[in-house]
Order: sequence, then C-alpha cells, then structure tokens
Amino acid sequence: MEASWPKKRSRKRKPRDNTLPFFNEPSASLFPSKGELLRLVAVLAIAASVSAACHFIVRFLNRRPKPFCDTVDLVSPDPLYRHEFCKPCPASAQCHDGNFECVRGYQKHGKMCIEDGAINRRAKELSELLEQHICDAHARVLCGDAGNIWFQESDVERILDEEIAKRFSLLKVDGFEYAKYKAMERVESSMEIKDNINRTKEIKCPESLAELHKSASCLMRQWIYRNIKFLVLSSFLLPVALGILWRTHQRRVLCKRVEQLYNQVCDILEDNAANSSEGDRNGSEPWVVASWLRDHLLLPKERKNIMLWKKVEELIQEDSRIDQYPRIIRGETKVVFEWQADGTLSSKIKKLQAEKSKSGGNVSASSMHEEKKDRKPILGVKLFA
Repeated sequence: MEASWPKKRSRKRKPRDNTLPFFNEPSASLFPSKGELLRLVAVLAIAASVSAACHFIVRFLNRRPKPFCDTVDLVSPDPLYRHEFCKPCPASAQCHDGNFECVRGYQKHGKMCIEDGAINRRAKELSELLEQHICDAHARVLCGDAGNIWFQESDVERILDEEIAKRFSLLKVDGFEYAKYKAMERVESSMEIKDNINRTKEIKCPESLAELHKSASCLMRQWIYRNIKFLVLSSFLLPVALGILWRTHQRRVLCKRVEQLYNQVCDILEDNAANSSEGDRNGSEPWVVASWLRDHLLLPKERKNIMLWKKVEELIQEDSRIDQYPRIIRGETKVVFEWQADGTLSSKIKKLQAEKSKSGGNVSASSMHEEKKDRKPILGVKLFA
C-alpha cells in the first residue's frame, strides 16, 4: 500500500526590492511627538533646579564664617586680600585670630561694639563732681577767701578715688579704671591745663566757669562793692523823694477835703438864710456860730488838724457872699457866719456831692437833709431850718 505524503504548498515569491535600506522611509514611531518633547524639557528643568538647590544648600551648610581681620595684620596689608579672606575689625574692638573683643567701656552687641551706658553715666557723674570741686575752690578765691586754684594731676586722681569709694563702691575694677579714665578726659577737655617744673599736669577751672560757682552771699557782696556810690546816693535821695511824694499826696488830700467842707458850709449858710427869711416861726437866726459849725462838720480826728479848718476859713473870707463878724452869745464873744446873698443861688441848681467815704466820713447830702428836720437849735440858734 503506498504511503500518502502531504503535498508541499507552493509559495509565491515576492519580487525583490533592489533599493538600499537607508533609502527606505523611516517609520512614524522613530521620532518623539511634540508633547513628548515638552514633557522631556520640563523634566530636565526640574532636575536642574533640584540639583542647583541641593548644591546651594550643601555649600551654605558647609560654609565657614569669614573671620575678622586682625587689628595688626602682618601677613598681608593689601586691602583686597583683607576684603577677600577676612572681615574688617569692628569699631572700638580688638581683633585676634579671627575673633574680636570690645575695648573697655564697650559691650558686644551682635557683631559690633556699643558703649556701656552704666559706666559712661558714672564717668559723667564723676567728671561733674570733680568739676564742681575744682571750680568751687576757684570761686572761693575770687570771692576773697584763701585757697588754691591749681590742682596737680595726683590730687585730681585722689579726689576721684575718694568719690568712687563713696558713691560707686560696687563698681568692678575694670569699670572703676575706665570710669576714672573717661572722667579725666572730660575734665581735661573743659579745664585749663599746664605742665609744671616736674613735668606733671596741673588743672585749673576757667574763670568764666568759676563765676558760675560763686555763692549768693559772695555775689551780693561784690554787687554792693561795685555799686557802693549808687547805693549811698540812693539811700539819701530815696527818703527825700518819698517825703516829697508823701507831702504831695497829703496836700492833694487836704485840698480835696477843704473843698468839700467849704461847699458844705456854703450850703448850710444858704439854707439857714433862706429859712430865716421866711419868718421867725421856729426862732431861727440867719447866722451860724463858726466854732459850732466847725465841730459839726469835722470828724474828731480831723479837729486836731488845725490847718484843715484854717484853709476853710481862708476860702470863706474870700467869698463875698458870706459875712463874718463877732457876736456875744451867753456872755462870750463868738465869731459867726451869715449868708448875705439874696435868695438861694445854689440850692435850686445843685445838690451836695460830698458823700461819707470809708476814711473821710463825709456828710452826704441826703443825711444832711434828714438832719435838718430833727436837729434842735443850739442855744437858740438853729444850724438847719
């Protein structure tokens, strides 16, 4: 029996491509797309930024601070070298081996030195005390007292030591020395200084400054001495001037009071004459006794002033309307006043203006009119109708 073998399939042969491989068109997946390129660029930028940041942080953490330049740099005085490898030494500080220390009287504050306020205040107080001590001594000499105006430097230091011991006993040794040094600096800047034979300093307070330290009694004595002539002349002229002013014042007061009394006398005589001319119903007389009128008008303290009533009588004698003559009353001769003018000239025109003041006690017009009604006649003669 014959075995059956499968028949081989015949293959169709493709025609050969005789062109070279690199002349073939590339596939579409060979180059990235535009979006892939953008993502690639973003990834690279982020990676570069992270790398730069890490590098900066590592350098910052591992960075050593730049040291301070020594105060006396013997290695290289070149300023470019100092600026490149070290920082300038702060003001008021001493730098060594890259570090700095503040000088006396200054304190560290970060990377700089500031003044120690407590020590400077004490130094100022010490300088003021020393200035007062030196200038007071000079002021006493200017006032005529015995004393010394030049102080040696050793004496000044001794005064400072005493003041520090009394006032600043708790101050440290360094602070003590620095306060003393600053106080001497302040004093030397405001005082006069000279070198003596031993080549040591001597200090004196300026005269203009010593004048401000004089005591009140000293200034008073010097003022009196400078103005002694004026004071003597004033002591003579002042009482004279005061006396003249007082006499002028008294004369003005006297004249004013005399005028008031004269007007009152005229009004009384005029009213009395008018009442007596109407009839003798009340038994009044046309005249008035001068002494009674005087005692009626004057206050008790004014009766001692003889000049007051004398001036009133002088005005009455000059007045042609008033007649003055003697008259016998009860066997005594009395001087009387009588109004000679016809009619009442002033009673209808004016009223009495003199009022009783606090010191003078003058009789007012209203009170006088009230007294006219109630007053009784004196020895048969009425002063008021």
